[in-house]
Amino acid sequence: MTRAPGQVLVLLRGAGDLATGVAWRLKRAGFGVVMCELEHPLAVRRAVAFSTAVDEGSVTVEGIRAVRALLTEAATLARSEVVPVVTSPGLPPLPADVVVDARMAKRALDTAIGDAPLVLALGPGFTAGRDCHAVVETMRGSRLGRVLWHGCAAPNTGTPGVIGGRGAERVLRAPAAGVVRWRAAIGDVVADRAVLGTVADTPVRAPFAGLVRGLVADGTPVARGLKIGDVDPRTDTDWREISDKALAVAGGVLEAVLTWLSHAETSGRQGHPLEPGHVHQPAVGDPELGDDGQRQERHGHERRGMSRAEV
Repeated sequence: MTRAPGQVLVLLRGAGDLATGVAWRLKRAGFGVVMCELEHPLAVRRAVAFSTAVDEGSVTVEGIRAVRALLTEAATLARSEVVPVVTSPGLPPLPADVVVDARMAKRALDTAIGDAPLVLALGPGFTAGRDCHAVVETMRGSRLGRVLWHGCAAPNTGTPGVIGGRGAERVLRAPAAGVVRWRAAIGDVVADRAVLGTVADTPVRAPFAGLVRGLVADGTPVARGLKIGDVDPRTDTDWREISDKALAVAGGVLEAVLTWLSHAETSGRQGHPLEPGHVHQPAVGDPELGDDGQRQERHGHERRGMSRAEV
C-alpha cells in the first residue's frame, strides 16, 4: 500500500532560496518537511528563503510559514501547517525518510548515501549511486530539474548566467572584511552607483540601475569578497516570488520522492529506482550558481552540515 505523503518525513539540509522552493513544493504536496540551517544564515534572497526564520523567528513565503524550532519539536511540527527550521552543526538526529542536500556547496561535504532510505542532492559535486541515490540538475537550460539516478550534474563553471543583459556584475561582494550595514532594502529600485550600504565603513554601490533582489541580513560579519547581495536589471521582477529555477528544481525533487515511493510499493522494498536510458554526461553551459545563476563563495570558512547562501 502506498504511503501517504504526510507519513513521509523529508529533511532538507539548507534553507536558502533553492531549498525553500523545494520545501514549498513538498509541503504543498502534503509531505512532512524539516529544514536545518546555519546559526547565522548567509542567504541573500531572504524574502524567499525559509532561513530567515532563524533570525526573525518566522517567515512566510507564498502562503507557507516557516518557524524556528527546537530539534525536539521538529518532527511533530513538520506534520503541521508550518515548516520547522532547526539549527544543527551536522545532520540532525531525526527519523527522516528522505534527506535532501540543498546547501549548494558545489562539492560533496558530509552527506552520505546511507543517511536515509532516500538521499538526494542538488547540483554539482555529487555522484548518484556513490554520494546519494539521485542528483537533481540545477543548471539553467534544457536539463534543469532533471532527476539523475546515474552520474552527476553539469559542473560549476563559475560564471554567472546573464539576466537582462547583466552577468557577473549583478553580484554584490564585500569590499572588505567586516560587518554589513545596509541603507537599501530588498525590493528597492536603485540608481546606478547608488550607495546601498557599507562593510567596515567601505561603501557598497549598485553596479547599475535596477532592483535590489537580495541582501544578507544587516549586521552580518563577512569576509572580503563574500557575496552579500544582488541587483536585478529587471525592475519589474517580483522579488517576493519563488523563482522559476527554484520551482523547477523542486519539481525534480518531488518527482524523485514519488518515484522512490512508487518503486518501494511495486518492488516491496525501499530501494531506489534506476533512471531508464543513458547516463547523463555533464554539459558545458550556463553555470550552476544558485537561484539565478550566481556563484556563492565561502572564502575558506564554509561550515560543515549547513547551507551556504544561495542566490
